[in-house]
Amino acid sequence: MVWNQIDLPVQIDKILRTNSDAQLAGSRADIIDIACGGPDSNQCEVAYEVPGKGRVVEATVVRCRNGIAVNYPDIYMRRRDPDCMIIADDQPTDKERFADRYPNLSFDNLQNEVLNWLASQPLTLLPFYCGRSGLNKRGLLVAPRNAAFFVGGLADLQEPLVFEPGELYRPQVIIYVAPPFRHTHFDGKQVVVHKRTPELHEIYAFNLYPGPSAKKGVYGALLTLGEAENWVTLHGSTVQVVTPYDNIFTVMHEGASGSGKSEMLEYPHREPDGQLKLGTNLITGESRYVSIGVGCSLRPVTDDMALALPQPPEQRGGKLVVQDAENAWFVRVNHITRYGVDPHLESICAHPDLPMIFLNMQGVPRATCLLWEHIEDAPGVRCPNPRVILPRTLVPGVVDRPVEVDLRSFGVRTPPCTAENPSYGIMGMLHVLPPALAWLWRLIAPRGHANPSITEDKGLASEGVGSYWPFATGRRVVHANLLLEQILQTPKTRYTLSPNQHIGAWDVGFMPQWIVREYLARRGSANFNEGQLKPARCPLLGYVPRYMRVEGANIPNIFLAVEIQPEVGLDGYDRGADLLRDFFVQELEPYLDEDDLHPLGRRIIKHVIGGPYLETLENLI
Repeated sequence: MVWNQIDLPVQIDKILRTNSDAQLAGSRADIIDIACGGPDSNQCEVAYEVPGKGRVVEATVVRCRNGIAVNYPDIYMRRRDPDCMIIADDQPTDKERFADRYPNLSFDNLQNEVLNWLASQPLTLLPFYCGRSGLNKRGLLVAPRNAAFFVGGLADLQEPLVFEPGELYRPQVIIYVAPPFRHTHFDGKQVVVHKRTPELHEIYAFNLYPGPSAKKGVYGALLTLGEAENWVTLHGSTVQVVTPYDNIFTVMHEGASGSGKSEMLEYPHREPDGQLKLGTNLITGESRYVSIGVGCSLRPVTDDMALALPQPPEQRGGKLVVQDAENAWFVRVNHITRYGVDPHLESICAHPDLPMIFLNMQGVPRATCLLWEHIEDAPGVRCPNPRVILPRTLVPGVVDRPVEVDLRSFGVRTPPCTAENPSYGIMGMLHVLPPALAWLWRLIAPRGHANPSITEDKGLASEGVGSYWPFATGRRVVHANLLLEQILQTPKTRYTLSPNQHIGAWDVGFMPQWIVREYLARRGSANFNEGQLKPARCPLLGYVPRYMRVEGANIPNIFLAVEIQPEVGLDGYDRGADLLRDFFVQELEPYLDEDDLHPLGRRIIKHVIGGPYLETLENLI
């Protein structure tokens, strides 16, 4: 009866109906049991017969006391490949097309091979809401049954759909999972192919790491759906910060992978004596600390995907409004290397109310999977991308409604910067950006230094528009225009920039964004009086505070203005600023070739390429 309620394309419907062993996903307990090899099994291998290679183990699953631990024998599969997306349709796109990367391989033939392979496998089908139920965009996952951990991961990340009697269910997004094809057709690489029509967005996932497909693949589908309806799913975490005085200040932290989005939902990591370590000097070994007695409390709203629907005309002129586009969060825990680093998250995951899914972490049958016991890529070398899928229902204080955003913060992973080795690590703890400059930072979206989430490290590379470009299927300029219009319609939301990892010669981790969050929440806004700010030495960095005081504790000026650090100096700073400016020009110039670039956007980009002046940027918006 349920089959009759699913309206599938004819060729897919025919193949799936010929499969005598295709079932809808069952309960969470059933999915966990299947993932482990059965209700009486504690571990299993997820393996497939591959022509020419024999039996290939793609993943192992271990049943733990608090969930399941999933690991990949192939080290390459433990992180998302940034070049995995390919487009196999004739819709407008700036991404690489399938025919260009694989000129000797017909996608139509490959599609038929995939569907025929799926027709021969025991299958699990998972209907789900794409972007959660409130958006009412519908998806369907088709996966081999032994990949039940993948099914469970998507069932957590996106809300499973419940059939209503008599309702015809027509999916707008379909994900097909076919792991053996990465070996037979793609030389072992992660490949995720998107095929779009006005009625259907298909995603062909040729690997079992959920990052490029169950997570970012769905994100790409949401971006495609938003393009047609003029809304955006922003790449940011959002949190309501409640001060000790019961004031609420809402921050959305955006940025490329590794820029501190999940960390923005965390409490600051304290030293054993309760102090906060501002940083450690890489040259002298000196550490600086600050004491903040009572910190703010946090009410998380979004972790990575913030749905920002277009505001009706009567509400424009106010603040940006966002809500969560996910039902669970794909949280990286590489920073948790020992017990007690993040007691809040550690407690949730050690004693959850339902079994959780852990990736790239050590699993011992029937023992507790611990967040700091990461799998090793080599002896003594931890995997940099351990993950846990964290259902929103397990997060204390989580906000499950749209919220107004007071501040849009942007994070950048920065390398060390010294006079001897200058780099773009010239950002201080806090930079206040005019809206026009904030828009430009979202267009270039640096991936940054030592990114733990992906399989490459090219230094200063761009993830592009809104920092979500690696997951988008369409054209850059369309998203650039959408982001600019969004900024124009929400003038009461303010913009800042914060680095993580390094400030000049200081190793700082994620402490800058935590300190800034405490500081601005206590102020109640990101508005500053005349004289409180001064232009940054590099105009692309907006304004910096002349001083910063949090709960009576002064932040040393060396963390606010990097050029005064003796290890950096004016010359080291200026050479880093030149690197940053060259990067801006390199990433922004291609937009000027687009005829449909927003006229105001064209003026902003031309001004920055010609030599930016802050006063002009402020006057443009």
